[in-house]
Amino acid sequence: MRLKKTLLLFENDFQRRTRDNDEDIPLLRDEEIDGDDGPQTPSSQQFNVIRRVYHQDVLNKDADYHLPEKPLSYSAKKAVQSCGFGDCLFNSLPIIKWLPAYKPKTDLIGDLVAGATTAVMHIPQGMAYALLAQVPPIIGLYMAFFPVLVYVVFGTSPHVSMGTFAVACLMAGKVVTEHAAHEVSVNGTDIAEATLQMTSQYSHVQVLSTLTFAVGLIQIMMWVLRLGAVSTLLSEPLVSGFTTAASLHVLASQVKDLFGIRLPKLGSNYKVVLTVIEVFKNMSNLNWAALIISFITCLVISLNNELLKPWVSKRSRVPVPIELLAIVIGTLVSKFVDLKTNYGLSLVGTIPTGLPVPEVPPMQLLPDIALDAFTITMVTYTISMSMSLIFAAKEKYEVDANQELLALGASNMFGAFFTCAPMCASLSRSYIQYQAGGKTGITSVVSGVLILCVLLWVGPFFELLPRCVLASIIAVSLKGMFMQVTELAKFWRLSKLDALVWLATFLTTVLIDIDIGLGAGLLASVGALFVRSQRPYTCLLGRVLDTDLYLDIKRYRAADELPGVKIFHYCGGLNFASKNLFRATLFRKIGYLKETDEGNLTNKSESYEWDSTLGRKINCVIIDATALSYVDAPGIKSLLSAQQELVSSHITVLLAGANGPVLEMIEKYNSLESEQLQVETFPTVHDAVVYYKMLEIKKEPTITIAT
Repeated sequence: MRLKKTLLLFENDFQRRTRDNDEDIPLLRDEEIDGDDGPQTPSSQQFNVIRRVYHQDVLNKDADYHLPEKPLSYSAKKAVQSCGFGDCLFNSLPIIKWLPAYKPKTDLIGDLVAGATTAVMHIPQGMAYALLAQVPPIIGLYMAFFPVLVYVVFGTSPHVSMGTFAVACLMAGKVVTEHAAHEVSVNGTDIAEATLQMTSQYSHVQVLSTLTFAVGLIQIMMWVLRLGAVSTLLSEPLVSGFTTAASLHVLASQVKDLFGIRLPKLGSNYKVVLTVIEVFKNMSNLNWAALIISFITCLVISLNNELLKPWVSKRSRVPVPIELLAIVIGTLVSKFVDLKTNYGLSLVGTIPTGLPVPEVPPMQLLPDIALDAFTITMVTYTISMSMSLIFAAKEKYEVDANQELLALGASNMFGAFFTCAPMCASLSRSYIQYQAGGKTGITSVVSGVLILCVLLWVGPFFELLPRCVLASIIAVSLKGMFMQVTELAKFWRLSKLDALVWLATFLTTVLIDIDIGLGAGLLASVGALFVRSQRPYTCLLGRVLDTDLYLDIKRYRAADELPGVKIFHYCGGLNFASKNLFRATLFRKIGYLKETDEGNLTNKSESYEWDSTLGRKINCVIIDATALSYVDAPGIKSLLSAQQELVSSHITVLLAGANGPVLEMIEKYNSLESEQLQVETFPTVHDAVVYYKMLEIKKEPTITIAT
């Protein structure tokens, strides 16, 4: 049976409610009318709604409208209840939730395989990325152990692989280079024995540990202030452009090891450009042995990634540990061929065994590196959260942004006492860990145990490893970030502003420096937001057939304007920044702003030339405020000014569909200002249209403002 529901308003009730508004909601009745048999869909059902034309104040009374209020005592009580010691401890230690519910039968095998796989990747990447931070390779292995175990306790994402990350280590290396006492060779153990002056000079490791402590401290402060959403300040185009450009900085820092040449110390600005110039100047000093080893290593790893890895992934969850094989084979070749003596290759150097003794970072350095620490905090937190959200969406679980701040902050502060660099999620390791079957934080525990074995017994084996092998591993691992340059075409098709943000961030970062590029990207993002706020969606609406639907007349051919009525739709906020744009766009759309023959605006009153004949063409202007998100006092003044201009030309102005906060703001404005915006409100555009037609029928000259 086809169902046609008709909502009828009794005529006697309608007449009574028209005279007296003190009753409650009108009585409604549903009627079932016979129709054609067959399955019914929502689009095939018909609803005839018969009701009175509502003024907003009448609707507020009928619907029992009231302003939501939350007393201070209620808010304070709610805050105290939500911060109970038990709940606070339970929420701050996610391990209390997931560890008792751990299922060894279903999760243990996957965690063991993924943990071993991740540990195999940690070894070469940790040693290689530590060089970017201007510290010995052993520091990278410390980062795969100490902070990772702390993250297991506090973190909410079991699938991300925390530890070293190329961009984070590069940014840390820049700070180390600027504030370290002197350049210390990472081939020996003298890095821990640099001459210290408590006022201004610190060793590389001390600068790095202080920077890591500062990053962790900032993250803890952000957790206390519940600023987990701050990562949204870095937009996708900004992050993409920044990481792509930073990867070029990473590659430039490894050129000297890839080619086996010595480069002079370069300034922090224009480093990529100056590095390219210096490389060409020193081509005559090229070490062919280093170049050949680098080429072979890059070729083998690339062939594995492009050909062998896809083939293996279809048959096994465990990938080929090509990076680990590269450093093992490189070490063995160096040992038996004596690459340092015979060919002059730079080696990794002394790698101590055992665990480091915890040391307190020099806190006197904190003020000098605070700004750099904040920059690294934003970058590492944004990248880590992005990776966490990707896996959370795949596995259908939630990631607490504020809890991640606590996890990263606690991990970094703990790692700072063991000379670790700022921690970040690794894109490549995280995907491998996920594909290998990692389910819980036990994966990181297994990985940490294997790294501990390397620290205690295996470390010295890699002392003869050529640095060009590590540089090759870094260079190949950057492919994913290099390929992000293709996203520029996507951003260009989606939004020209996003593409400009990407270009501004990328070019500034590449040509000048990392921190300046990030600042330029932030400014470009804020500028893009401002430009968008100055270009809101506006249009004229027309009625579709004989319905109560009003659509954009430029996009819908069936939408026809009503004779003598202009319906102006405005989408966005009406505030001090957009008030002039709103006024000008309104007058231009309805034809009240007259354009000269040359296409320029001629001033008559302030900045406009009015069409004096418009009052004979248009009798009513309805401003559709259904998409008006916010209005402030200057915005209301602009609305009042526009209304007065139109009323002076004998044009009725109605404001329809305004939401509660907008109406409340207008009411507050009227209570404070002498020149008030007296409004007669309507909940929908159709109410305003029908009301205006009733006025025309009665032929009573009335000037009204309705929302």
